[in-house]
Amino acid sequence: MEDQMTPGFRFYPTEEELVSFYLRSKLQGTRLLDIDRVIPAVDVYDYNPWDLPQFAGERCRGDREQWFFFVPRQERVARGGRPNRLTEQGYWKATGSPSFVYSSQDRIIGKKRTMVFYAGRAPHGRKTVWKMNEYKAIEFAEASSSTLANPQIWEELSLCRVYKKTKSVRAFDRRPPLDVAVHHQNVATTSQQSQPVADATNNLFDNSSSDDHHIANPCQSAESANTNWDMTVQENGPGSWNWECFDFDN
Repeated sequence: MEDQMTPGFRFYPTEEELVSFYLRSKLQGTRLLDIDRVIPAVDVYDYNPWDLPQFAGERCRGDREQWFFFVPRQERVARGGRPNRLTEQGYWKATGSPSFVYSSQDRIIGKKRTMVFYAGRAPHGRKTVWKMNEYKAIEFAEASSSTLANPQIWEELSLCRVYKKTKSVRAFDRRPPLDVAVHHQNVATTSQQSQPVADATNNLFDNSSSDDHHIANPCQSAESANTNWDMTVQENGPGSWNWECFDFDN
């Protein structure tokens, strides 16, 4: 018999939980049975978005708001090509700039890209209400007194959240407690006053040649309201990383 959630319970992980627990556990091969029951592995580009809910994890098939999937890296991307985001009846298009995902300790743990589904074919596609957040984990060695930290994106697997844009407030968009939000705002103000860190991040963005292939400046506003409060530059953040070995092309 299918094991379903008790009525009233929903799967509403935070972005930190998605990246630091579910995605990292899947990449490391731990707790796979429990994870697969809520987030299965599906190539989302093989289906139109309205067909994806039927492939949701067995514990989440009754969810009407959002669906989560692990998406393996495409072979063409592994060979150095660009990702193919075409489906049978449309295509996914990246919107805005990628942004960082932060932990509750203000450490960068992942990269987030938001996409919108268009019905038809470019350049005459019709924008729909379907959206997707793509998350990738970031791993980096601690910086020492003589070397910079070397950040690395785990490209072999992504975690995607598929949902429909509505005017209602979703549980996924919950804000942190007021005291936590005030703390992060104060940290952000202090960080923006740090000229060396700001120069390091600005140089990275100035060298980017494509709006679809660079990380948004953490000192500026984030791509959505629910991530504004944690877009801060920290002591072990971008300013202390060796950006030359960070590949943002995918």
